[in-house]
Amino acid sequence: MKIDILTIFPDFFRGPLDYGIVRRARETGLVEVSIHDLRNFTKDKHRTVDDRPFGGGEGMVLKPEPIFECLESLGELAGRSERVVGDAKQSVILLSAQGRRLDQSLAAELSALDRIVLICGRYEGVDERVSEHLADREVSIGDYVLSGGELGAAVIVDTVTRLIPGAVGNEASTRQESFTEDAFAGRNARATRDGESGPSSTCVSGGLLDYPHYTRPADFRGMVVPEVLVNGNHDQIRRWRRRTALAKTLRNRPDLIERVALTEEDKELLAQIKGRS
Repeated sequence: MKIDILTIFPDFFRGPLDYGIVRRARETGLVEVSIHDLRNFTKDKHRTVDDRPFGGGEGMVLKPEPIFECLESLGELAGRSERVVGDAKQSVILLSAQGRRLDQSLAAELSALDRIVLICGRYEGVDERVSEHLADREVSIGDYVLSGGELGAAVIVDTVTRLIPGAVGNEASTRQESFTEDAFAGRNARATRDGESGPSSTCVSGGLLDYPHYTRPADFRGMVVPEVLVNGNHDQIRRWRRRTALAKTLRNRPDLIERVALTEEDKELLAQIKGRS
């Protein structure tokens, strides 16, 4: 995958791109990330990238010229709507507080593309013509306002990169995390119930929050790992993990319960949890 980031703070990305999965993906050639300084596409001696908005108002807004010209310099990306160049799918994304909120589903959608361009907006906004005629989508990483889109761009790069095949050592791990809901989750749950082969001791997220994890030592300062996790009974482990995932989701993010497809076993476990609360 090719990722281009348009920003007025190129040095910001020296840290976020140089660690962990993103770094390994770049070194192995799975992901190529290019940073483009919008100030290089200005015409005045002060390298001005923003201006006061027409009609008045507080703050400064990013000008359209540097953004359009920077994107045009990248090649066949200047047209609106999702870009398709040959067999390659490409998308231009404006980081904006008004955009679609990033979630695991959107991250998976973006990870299937061949190229994405991330335009880092500023908190006071970007000239609307960028959204209307350049970007094919706007994305926000949450319902709050940041000083700029750089943090959001770094989050998207990390979230999307780890879903690219080969980026994470155990690819199955990315399909059994919090918020992950796909056909794999359903297949795994059915296989476990029907006694088919598969990771029967693993409870995939299926759109819920992840279940609790424990590691050695089994007894740390009197805090003991639940007995069910060390008894070797995979079916009991699976049920415990599913029950604790349901309980954590009900406690911390009850809104997710309404959005996932619950099995009959899930409903039974959920009734038990509610009966104990």
